[in-house]
Amino acid sequence: MWKQPWGYIEGWIICIGIVATGIILQFTSGKMEPESFRFPVNVIFGALFLIFLLLLHLFSGKNKLFRWFSGLTAGVTSITALLLLIIIMGFTRQLHPSVDVSRESGFVRMGFMQMTVSWPFILLSYYFLAILGLVILRRLSRFSWKDTGFILNHAGLFIAFLAALLGSSDMQRLRMSVPLHETEWRATDERNEMVELPLAIELKSFTIDEYPPKLMVLNHTTGVTLPEKKPENVLIETVPSVIRLLDWELEIVDYLPSAAVMANRDTVNCIEYHAEGATSALYVKARHLKDGARNEGWVSCGNYQFPYASLRLDETVSLIMPDLEPRRFTSDVTVYTQKGDTKEALIEVNKPLSMAGWKIYQLSYDTVMGKWSRYSVFELVKDPWLPVVYSGIMMLLAGSVFLFISTPQKQ
Repeated sequence: MWKQPWGYIEGWIICIGIVATGIILQFTSGKMEPESFRFPVNVIFGALFLIFLLLLHLFSGKNKLFRWFSGLTAGVTSITALLLLIIIMGFTRQLHPSVDVSRESGFVRMGFMQMTVSWPFILLSYYFLAILGLVILRRLSRFSWKDTGFILNHAGLFIAFLAALLGSSDMQRLRMSVPLHETEWRATDERNEMVELPLAIELKSFTIDEYPPKLMVLNHTTGVTLPEKKPENVLIETVPSVIRLLDWELEIVDYLPSAAVMANRDTVNCIEYHAEGATSALYVKARHLKDGARNEGWVSCGNYQFPYASLRLDETVSLIMPDLEPRRFTSDVTVYTQKGDTKEALIEVNKPLSMAGWKIYQLSYDTVMGKWSRYSVFELVKDPWLPVVYSGIMMLLAGSVFLFISTPQKQ
């Protein structure tokens, strides 16, 4: 062991040593705080890292030790060790980097539940990047056109990974709640601290499209929907209709998408109500398929203004309507910037608005008020390093295409 040329055993020992060093740093100094690595610190560190790799390549010459770090064995062991940490991250519940874990158990304190800000992950990532950088420089020193695909692939991965590591501290993820018919320019960060932005959002309207109502059977003595382990429901898409739910035949007689529920101790009645706070209601006739028992009445999910209404089927079960599920919710907004630019747009889930370097996502609304919500919640994300990451990914893809085209085809 430790005799040149080094093999996989030495490569694994180096990786284990790096992870162990990271764990020691994790216990002694705590996790890496992203705030301390923001611009321009990350740019300076990135430049020094690149200069270090270049000097290491220039002065290594034919030294066997330095040549090993740009070889296959070092590359395979480093990327495998890094993938093992990524697999642990994938199978472990990750906590937000702002969560304090100094008083948690040893496994948590080692950084495995905050992997992206843990010293083992960061040190091993830069070790892998150093090896990848030396491989690229070694190939460039004897470059020929047939190496173009190799260079594009490896340089693309290097740029994308390095930019993602350096830029993670500069990424901002904020939450903004905008009242209806008002303009807001303040948002809150992960620590719930107020941040003033160089843009403002005016919420002109907020709308929700809901799925048709559902019906379920509830055991009103235990409060559990039936069957217990896998509750069944039926979606009411057409009225009138006849459907079956468990042991009951349900005839859907009437549907009021905008209704007012008027209930007392003995009776429940629903009428059309086209104003703010309206809920949904179904008039149902139920018949038991075995004993023929019958009952009929209104069923409603209710809301913040009207009570829910259930239909008692027998001594133990009732027919209920769960809250209507939103199919699509959108915000009609106007966005203003400090430079005087404006943009009108409809923002909905998975269809963000891009403006002034920010991506504005539809995040939530007042779930108590439902479709009558008086405000909309947006998530604003800014990642200035994203174009660099994308350029690296494009280089990687271009390298793959080049390798595919330039590979000789065997007959």
